[in-house]
Amino acid sequence: MSRFKRGGITGDPRAGFKDQKDKEPAVPQGLIKAARKSGQLNLSGRGLSEVPASVWRINLDTPEEAHSNVQFDASDRWWEQTDLTKLFLSSNKLPSLPEDLKLLPALVVLDVHDNLLTELPGAIGELVNLQKLNVSHNNLRSLPPALAQLQNLKSLLTQHNRLQEIPEALGQLAGLEELDLSNNSLQNISGCLGGLTHLGQLNLSNNKLKALPAEISALKCLRQLDCTSNLLEDVPTSLSGMNSLEQLYLKLNKLTFLPELPNCKRLKELHVGNNQINTLGPQHLSHLGGLSILDLRDNKLKTLPEEIALLKGLERLDLTNNDLGSLPSSLANLQNLKSLQLEGNPLRGIRRDILSKGTQELLKYLRGRIQVPDPKSEQGAAPVVTAMTMPSDALVNAHAIATLKNLEYSDKQAPAIPDAVFNAVGSSPITSVNFSKNQLTEVPLRIVELKDSACDVNLGFNKIPTISLNLCMLLKLTHLDLRNNFLVSLPDELEALMRLQSIILSFNRFKTFPDVLYRIPTLETILLSTNQIGSVDPLQLIKLNKLSTLDLQNNDLLQIPPALGNCESLRSLSLDGNPFRNPRAAILAKGTAAIMEYLRSRIPT
Repeated sequence: MSRFKRGGITGDPRAGFKDQKDKEPAVPQGLIKAARKSGQLNLSGRGLSEVPASVWRINLDTPEEAHSNVQFDASDRWWEQTDLTKLFLSSNKLPSLPEDLKLLPALVVLDVHDNLLTELPGAIGELVNLQKLNVSHNNLRSLPPALAQLQNLKSLLTQHNRLQEIPEALGQLAGLEELDLSNNSLQNISGCLGGLTHLGQLNLSNNKLKALPAEISALKCLRQLDCTSNLLEDVPTSLSGMNSLEQLYLKLNKLTFLPELPNCKRLKELHVGNNQINTLGPQHLSHLGGLSILDLRDNKLKTLPEEIALLKGLERLDLTNNDLGSLPSSLANLQNLKSLQLEGNPLRGIRRDILSKGTQELLKYLRGRIQVPDPKSEQGAAPVVTAMTMPSDALVNAHAIATLKNLEYSDKQAPAIPDAVFNAVGSSPITSVNFSKNQLTEVPLRIVELKDSACDVNLGFNKIPTISLNLCMLLKLTHLDLRNNFLVSLPDELEALMRLQSIILSFNRFKTFPDVLYRIPTLETILLSTNQIGSVDPLQLIKLNKLSTLDLQNNDLLQIPPALGNCESLRSLSLDGNPFRNPRAAILAKGTAAIMEYLRSRIPT
């Protein structure tokens, strides 16, 4: 007989160790012990599907060490424990919170964000000392009325849930200073919010709101209101009653005009991009003299009134992607203006080289126009094409082809360029091609016929997803405009364009900086704003020793490599609208020289 059988050993010889392991507490006793001293317990990211009862009873039960016959030094006096005031349970798998929550009445902070909660227990109302409650990133469909009992609550974070309404009881939290209801399914907001008289920040973004309640005007302490990405068509005039308001976000809604806010004297930032605003009148601007930032990008503005000069404190004005054909000379009177964004507008009468030199040069040019009443007479100004020179029913402008060497078929919303357009060229040497503002889904094949003379090609505002090789055969190309298309990459063959000086790729879908651009040493201007670029290679950019303008605004750059400060040729570097923390906004506002100096100071020695 086997000696193992004689010994009576049966089953799994490791079973005893498994049982011992299964009985180990989900929360180490060391953490519990430390929490009794500090009053804080952090159990975030531990994969918990439930919280051990010992956590809820931490203030009630006698600790294990009290039953041991040992001597305690000053640091182990369990009877002098501190009540738990901060409990962090975020990033676990908790489906619910028990009623035992009420056993921690001293809690000041409760953080249960990023769990699987579908509701909150009524016992939460007994945490009368609670000042901050974070229940964001869960599956909550409602909030309990018991929240009204939390009269000391200052911060309530409920973003990224499934809330369809908020309880009337919420309006009883008079001491609340911060309320985040963003990224839910709210279709309307109750007037009960008017009772939150100490509220300083209110985030309603990414919901389905069609209107704001008039009672919101009672929020006299509100400094920041974010209503981004809703369905708002109008803003109540009562909004002007919030006379402490400093930042107002109304982007991605359905507004057709600016809100009139006569009493918001402290308003510094007004963000109304991605709406349907087509008119901007003096009545909309007369009360906004304190603004430092006005974001009007992606609207339908055709003109700017001369009264824009009323915004004396304006530092940043974003007019990207509108329908502006001209600019008022009064813009030059904005002495504090540091950033003026105009990409994506059909501006006429202002030379491209002036626009590419940046805000200060443009303002200088506009000041010159104030002194010269007729801007058309200024030497070098682009001719204004009218119905007299280019009949609307004409397919191409024969005069422009023969005399100006310009082939234009733009703003037709055409799916393809007709053969008749190319046929009209004949033997004329075309230097400038403009096929912008159509519905092109590819680069016209016949554009290769212009390879011996074309220097400037504009294919912006189309629907082109890829660049075909026929464009790469235009070896004399110096300027290429591909803005507002569906591009995600550029072909390697583009490096054959060894005369290319400027390329505009803004408002596309690039997720990485196009590698081929690093291999075109003649580049002086690269405009890549409003894409999804996450990084740049400064060591490759340094090799572009002629690069003077680099626009990377509104991308996904999480950090700016310090080595970028060694790109000595850069004279204009635009980085606004990225999620990086450094350089800070104060440094960005000082301009390229300050940014470059800051980056160089961060290079390890």
